[in-house]
Amino acid sequence: MKSPHPTVGEAAAAISHRHDRLLERVRALSGALLGAVESGDTVTAHDEKGNLVSWCEDELIPHLVAEEGPLYGGAHATAEGGLLVEGLLQDHQALVGLVDELRRADGGVRAAALALVIARVLAMHTGKEERLLLPFIAASPGLSLAEAVGTLEDVAEG
Repeated sequence: MKSPHPTVGEAAAAISHRHDRLLERVRALSGALLGAVESGDTVTAHDEKGNLVSWCEDELIPHLVAEEGPLYGGAHATAEGGLLVEGLLQDHQALVGLVDELRRADGGVRAAALALVIARVLAMHTGKEERLLLPFIAASPGLSLAEAVGTLEDVAEG
């Protein structure tokens, strides 16, 4: 009988794959906005900004919120992982704040700059999760990366 949760390797690969998809999409959307601004196409820039804001609200922010319980909870409760998780939570707050700034920005240079910053901060954040948090969880007695990712997938699908 197959376990309801993935193996550690499968769990890490699932998170990495999800991060790759998020990064690919945010880079495409921010690039489209930047391209429209650089070409002086204000109508397209406005539309591309709206596309990025919608994606952030529909995909990015729900992903961040979903991580906060299943993926972060166990590590946050440990003395060794608590500060790391606090830093990751601050990344979430920064990303949500940047999305809010983007929502209020005009379709011009400011919006394009914010889009690029969102993409960079997300890349930095996912890198920290993959290089620091996931190995910490996998190596910590009493924590299960496979269970955390399995629960995260359940939350994301629910």
